[in-house]
Amino acid sequence: MATGPKQDFASLLDDLFVASKGEEGAAKPSIPFDYLAVVDELHSGRIKVSGEVLAEHYRESGAGLATDFAAILADADLSGPGNDHEALPSVDPHTIAAELGLDRPNADLKRLRRDFAFANHPDRVSPHLRQRAAVRMQIANMLIDEARRKALSAARR
Repeated sequence: MATGPKQDFASLLDDLFVASKGEEGAAKPSIPFDYLAVVDELHSGRIKVSGEVLAEHYRESGAGLATDFAAILADADLSGPGNDHEALPSVDPHTIAAELGLDRPNADLKRLRRDFAFANHPDRVSPHLRQRAAVRMQIANMLIDEARRKALSAARR
């Protein structure tokens, strides 16, 4: 029987299996199993499994799942680039300025920037909209910076 780190690892795995059953103080698994010996066997190359055998097992294991997967896809609301029900957000500076509300007098520009980023940041949108969201954020930041410069120059006069 192995001692040292290998034995500690094996006993930790045994404890994990026992704990996963949710029974406190449960007995050890009935079949003694040396996990590290199995890993060593697999890495030694003495066990050979052809790619064709693995591919066949893979195909057999998923054969009945095709209809289940199709049903899941049919029920899902997929907002992808191929869906026409979702209009792409505009990158027109005038439209973005209107969304920001820059035409309102005494607008809190910091709040406008945060609110726009919360709704339009590339990390918060669907993957297919990320590039467009990055462009929208750049345009919004440019417009807000310009409005801030105008407000500062007007205040200095």
